[in-house]
Amino acid sequence: MGSPTQDFFQYPIYNLYELVRNDPRYFRQLAYDDLLMTEFTCPLENRIQALWAQHNYFVYVMDGKKVWHTQDGAFELTQGSCVFVRKGANLVEQFFDPQFCVLMFFMPDEFIGETLRPRTFSTVRSGDQHPPVIRVQTDQALAAYMQSMIPYFSRNPKPDKALLELKFRELLLNIADNPKNQEALAYFNSLLHEPAAVSLRKIMEDNFSYNLKLEEYAQLCNRSLSAFKRDFQKIYGTTPGKWLLERRLAHAKLLLMNPNMAVSEVAYDSGFENLSHFSRAFRGQYGAPPAAFRQRTVDGGR
Repeated sequence: MGSPTQDFFQYPIYNLYELVRNDPRYFRQLAYDDLLMTEFTCPLENRIQALWAQHNYFVYVMDGKKVWHTQDGAFELTQGSCVFVRKGANLVEQFFDPQFCVLMFFMPDEFIGETLRPRTFSTVRSGDQHPPVIRVQTDQALAAYMQSMIPYFSRNPKPDKALLELKFRELLLNIADNPKNQEALAYFNSLLHEPAAVSLRKIMEDNFSYNLKLEEYAQLCNRSLSAFKRDFQKIYGTTPGKWLLERRLAHAKLLLMNPNMAVSEVAYDSGFENLSHFSRAFRGQYGAPPAAFRQRTVDGGR
């Protein structure tokens, strides 16, 4: 995960979509079915925040600075910049000076596919990897669109739902029409053509190191919990809980090869809720506690 500070892991992981949806007094918002747009000014409670969302979302920065941390690296967002965040989990680092004001647009896979299906995309190979955070080119049209959305949040009565739906589609088509947004288009295309089994595998590989519940993994995979467990068993030949434990332990084993990482940091970066659980599970899998394993394999090889 590459977290900027170990202290972060004292805090729980929050569902950003539900956090916004359930607090309209703080997050000025407009919603239609699962579509949700919000305009708000941070700070959040903590400088480092763990967030996940079952829907994709765009972030456009009106003012301030923030850093999105993912397994692929860090993304600095400043005034006028825009990113597309794939559904899943990530870390957000908050800078408190100046204030951070954003517009966010949440939209499900199905809505993206329905909106862009009439378009013709180049074929994306099933093995293509898509980063969790994708930069979006900000041109004059996109900047003008974002500014035009501000008055809608204070309009009384609220805009008609049909108009809101059109505004979401306008945002997607605006971005899709910019040839510099090829990386985002590649991901949109994968939503149209990627087999469900491939999509489930990618979601699990991208998010296994975050301490999410099985119900939350099911949400990310657009399935009920029972359907998720059934499909997971068919794909992996084991249960989600067993796979997650083994995958996290294998990841921790690799991280322990780095002598500069504390054992506690390895545990947290591998998705374990606490150090004692990690130590017990690691000993059960590899026959030695993490510190002893490191000493035997790393320090002993010097």
